[in-house]
Amino acid sequence: MIEIIQPRQFKTVPWKNGQGETIEMAINPGGSLDNFDWRLSMASVVEDGVFSNFTGYTRNLILIDGDGINLQHNDNKIDRLTQLLDLATFDGGNKTVGNLHTNEITDFNVITQTSAFNTKVSCQKSANNYLLETSALCFIYSLFKDATLTLNQSQEVISLPAQHLVKITDLPNNFASLTGEHLIVVYLTHCT
Repeated sequence: MIEIIQPRQFKTVPWKNGQGETIEMAINPGGSLDNFDWRLSMASVVEDGVFSNFTGYTRNLILIDGDGINLQHNDNKIDRLTQLLDLATFDGGNKTVGNLHTNEITDFNVITQTSAFNTKVSCQKSANNYLLETSALCFIYSLFKDATLTLNQSQEVISLPAQHLVKITDLPNNFASLTGEHLIVVYLTHCT
């Protein structure tokens, strides 16, 4: 099933640590800020600081606007996000400190319960008939321009509006191909 979630359906919610706000794009049914299986969101980081604690969760953070940010985890490993669509994957229970390079940034977040879901994020700067992978849930987000999804069996072409979140449930193998620029594709599969 393909669902297009419009920006007016997104919700603004406070950060878990109260230091800012997040635009929640999608969350599992019945999920809340304190207890969820998966959540996709966007947030602006306007100053250096410690990230919220999400012990038991895996975080994927993608730079979608701004000059960049360094993420220092547990005072040692550093992820440096400098280019559009740079990605960092880290343990939500880490003490993670974000240090901006110059000005504020906007990031795209995928947070999943580590024991429930395996997460794969594919950032496509330019995709031409990129074949989607089998997954329990697939999300597609286009930063700037509309993208297209071609259903392989029927050759039906579906327009995916920019800055809308596309959700595909129970994505089978060889189902559809994606064409567009500056795309974030998220695959969630159940842990076995």
